[in-house]
Amino acid sequence: MSPAAPDATEPGLTSSPSVGGWLADLAGAWVFYSVLPLPPALRPRFERIARFAPWVGAVIGGLEAGLWLLLGPGGPLAQVALVIAFDLWISGGLHVDGAMDTADGLAAGPARRLEAMEDSRVGASGVQALALLLALRVGGLALLAASAPWALLWAAVWGRLAPLLAMHGFTYLRQDSGTAGFHRRHWRGLPAELAPGLLLLVIISGIALLPWGGAWWWLGWLGVLPLLLVPRHLGRRLGGHSGDSYGACVEWTTSWSLLLMGLAVCALRR
Repeated sequence: MSPAAPDATEPGLTSSPSVGGWLADLAGAWVFYSVLPLPPALRPRFERIARFAPWVGAVIGGLEAGLWLLLGPGGPLAQVALVIAFDLWISGGLHVDGAMDTADGLAAGPARRLEAMEDSRVGASGVQALALLLALRVGGLALLAASAPWALLWAAVWGRLAPLLAMHGFTYLRQDSGTAGFHRRHWRGLPAELAPGLLLLVIISGIALLPWGGAWWWLGWLGVLPLLLVPRHLGRRLGGHSGDSYGACVEWTTSWSLLLMGLAVCALRR
């Protein structure tokens, strides 16, 4: 199940009048989407935080890329295993939990879908979904090899853009607003919510155009395929989206992006 959004009325969680709304939401995204410590001067607000999830993803992807390079002497097995473990830890397992609950909901059928997704117990379908996600990531990272740092950065951003398309294109499944209902309550339309993420993509593309970026100014854009397909596929099968399926969009988009980029890198080596 997706965790409840922190209550912005709690002490220490209200946004300071001196802090711009966008900065307060960025701080909220930092707290909600990672276990990274927040600088004490910032006061998070939990309203339009999804628009800044790609920026948090860029930080996470950058840290994963650095860890991959640091573990180089240990060989690919250590790199793949520890980078995946780091990803699970730094995100607090938030999105993986959603992916597993979504799989259980799909297996339960329309009548019991939401009930199964709310159940704290993980079913066989949830375990299979986790196994498939891990297999896709292991395969993608193994194919990428030395190119993995760039792919980790790109994939982390694409994955966190996916819930925005899910929020835009499909109704929210939980009539009682659910634990992710605050995203919908503060939604201002796809262009406004997508703008920070698109700016980030331009920045990453620009960095990749520098001499050390090689072909990654365009290879990274392969992630747009799962970005468009995953939220649409899950939304159609579920008849809408929920907090759990937003997390599933992150995980499946990230994993498929890594695999697609790995296959492209492998093809370019021939």
